[in-house]
Amino acid sequence: MAAAHHQVWTGAQVVEVDVIAQRVRRIVLSPDRMQTPAAPGSHVDIAVEVHGRSEVRSYSVVDCGPRRNQIVIGVQLAEPTRGGSASLHGMRPGQRVRITEPLQNFPLGYGAPAYVLVAGGIGITALVAMGRALKTRGADYRFVYAGRSRAAMAFADELVAEHGDRMDLHIGDEGGRIDIEALVAGVPPGGELYFCGPAPMLAAIQATWARAGRRPADLRFETFGSGGRFDSEAFRLVIPRLGLETTVAGDVSMLEALESPGVEMMSDCRRGECGLCQIKVLEVRGVIDHRDVFLSEAQRQRNDRLQSCVSRVVGPPPVGGAGSHSHREPGTVSIDLP
Repeated sequence: MAAAHHQVWTGAQVVEVDVIAQRVRRIVLSPDRMQTPAAPGSHVDIAVEVHGRSEVRSYSVVDCGPRRNQIVIGVQLAEPTRGGSASLHGMRPGQRVRITEPLQNFPLGYGAPAYVLVAGGIGITALVAMGRALKTRGADYRFVYAGRSRAAMAFADELVAEHGDRMDLHIGDEGGRIDIEALVAGVPPGGELYFCGPAPMLAAIQATWARAGRRPADLRFETFGSGGRFDSEAFRLVIPRLGLETTVAGDVSMLEALESPGVEMMSDCRRGECGLCQIKVLEVRGVIDHRDVFLSEAQRQRNDRLQSCVSRVVGPPPVGGAGSHSHREPGTVSIDLP
């Protein structure tokens, strides 16, 4: 859930880099300046070098260290990676990076009668500090953490030790798949649910929450990644008004492909949450793979707009149907800009 924020950049030194789960590293940064410790739900933006160009990635603040003057993040190596997570996985103690002071798009509210924190995969990084804050305040809370395997679940052992029987682990390869209906039904009246995880899991929670007649304001969320219905593949992007045509590579977002030749775009979250980078679709050859959490299902069905930071286009099925071995042509989308 995106909100306005003011970026203040500073330098930072890498203090520690530890492997804590499959494809996940815990990175401790010591900023040159940090006016206030990061509040629960905060994140930092980090400048990374990707294929020779500077890009920005956002990571939740897990902790501020024992002296409250550090930034601890958890970084999962993306599959496939666009280069940002790989760059961070390659960092070593002593290395210098540029980061922002903590930014807040996902604040923890206080005063609710009960709380349920729900993490899917690496989304746990956004909720660790929230759980600690609720425990410190003596709040009524439950912490739910779902993952594919125990080996891939970062911070799981520490969280079980910290939260005891308030912590529920749902481990996919051990038969512990999460029951979304039961999860939502278990939120006490007036309680708030905070979620961070993959977009499909959020969509299931949102649909169940709405069917249960719960207040929309009591479901608060942040997503990571941009998993869609199809694999990411290259497609053609056409802007008739600008006379511009370009190819969006499989490891590049449409927003990045627009920014590369100098097209001025509004954006903020770059996770498909805020709607600022929304563009109008004029024509599409193929299928739009909506990967955002901003549009409603009815809006998606109209296929007249998309969120350029995450959504993509795949080509039409090959002649002979989906099972054919014929080569599928790349998709093409024609757009107009605000």
